[in-house]
Amino acid sequence: MRGVSGPLWTSAEIEAATGGTASAVFDVTGITFDSREVEPGWLFVAMPGTVADGHDFVARALGLGAAGALVSRAVEGPHVLVADVPQALEALAREGRARMDGKVLGVTGSVGKTGTKEALAAALARRHPGKVHRSLKSYNNHVGVPLSLARMPRDSVYGIFEMGMNHAGEIRALAAMVRPHVALITAIAPAHIENLGSLEAISDAKGEIFEGLEPGGTAIIPNDTPYRDRLLKGARRFAETIVTFGSGDADVAAMHAVRSDSGGSLVTARLTTADLTYNIAQPGEHWVGNSLAVLAAVEAVGADLAAAGLALGDMGGLKGRGARHQVPVAGGTALLIDESYNANPASMSATLRSLAAENVDGRRLAVLGTMLELGDFSDEAHAGLAPIILETGIAELILVGDATRPLAAALDGRLPVTVVADASAATAALLARLAPDDAVLVKASNGIGLASLVERVAGGAA
Repeated sequence: MRGVSGPLWTSAEIEAATGGTASAVFDVTGITFDSREVEPGWLFVAMPGTVADGHDFVARALGLGAAGALVSRAVEGPHVLVADVPQALEALAREGRARMDGKVLGVTGSVGKTGTKEALAAALARRHPGKVHRSLKSYNNHVGVPLSLARMPRDSVYGIFEMGMNHAGEIRALAAMVRPHVALITAIAPAHIENLGSLEAISDAKGEIFEGLEPGGTAIIPNDTPYRDRLLKGARRFAETIVTFGSGDADVAAMHAVRSDSGGSLVTARLTTADLTYNIAQPGEHWVGNSLAVLAAVEAVGADLAAAGLALGDMGGLKGRGARHQVPVAGGTALLIDESYNANPASMSATLRSLAAENVDGRRLAVLGTMLELGDFSDEAHAGLAPIILETGIAELILVGDATRPLAAALDGRLPVTVVADASAATAALLARLAPDDAVLVKASNGIGLASLVERVAGGAA
């Protein structure tokens, strides 16, 4: 969290926002509900939980230098006592949003939302360093969004918030807290289809973000989805301006895009007010679409498009979402592409195509884990990856989890496939195969735990 000239919150402000009672006068410079993240001067939020209760960690947090705690029962040390900690955090979030006079942007979508949020933050920070606040990590749920809002410094010029969901109605509640001036949907894909039942229902759930738009707000919608018109219909009820991005007749479109020598893309885009040529550091065709969404949002808030283009060219890979590691192996190095944080059929296809575009002197390998929350669609979705895998030219495939067996069956022996039970077995299998100049893609839903494989194989590699 960036430093500010004054406190993020005073104990009196926390009292007023939450209706609580402060045991002492104190100021805080940051907020967390994870005692492992506590830094001197921060507020520790003692969230209840099914496994552990945050109140049990108050003493630890204060010992690490926390200035105070937000609690629902009396504790030793400075604190604000409230009736309900989660409700108090939401109240603090609403006050954090209310006191900020800048522009707020909300981002959701089935795929690409975290990368797009990070790229958007980098684009806006180019002209406003230290004045752009964003939700960290993937703090995009009913706890993470309030925390991110409560962390927003009052002098922020821009606030960017990612919103996720597993069920209908979740984004509606989050958007009501965020109250964005710009609401952006990256894509519609069968993530969480197990809970929502259909892509139409997923589209409607993502479209709930428009309900939180401030008066005069802008909705930004992907043009390249069968659900574009459905999203447009929903957005018209709440948005003053609607901008589409993508290909064809999109308002913001790539007129020309080619792979650059660095592995990213060189793009010439048509925006609503100007044309722009820029580089994207991130590899993959899907990043062309992400960049168009970013530029549409930058244009919507009247920010500097040229600076945004420069930022896209400087952006590095994100942990779990495209970070690249040169891994030492006997006789040389191999490239490991870390996409271990999330996976669904759309993002799997996009990253596999990126692997196909890699300039590789050795082999292309892939470690692919189960795509979760697909319900009855799971077998079909996993088997459906077979054609793109064959097009990619993958020399050998390691699959993780029983749910990937339909994919192995669909490949029908056309390339070597090893199916293993878990991340530990996948790590051993990869280490036994990795050779100099290989490029390996690691991708799965986060619950499969392939981040541990990346950590073990990449270690301290750059």
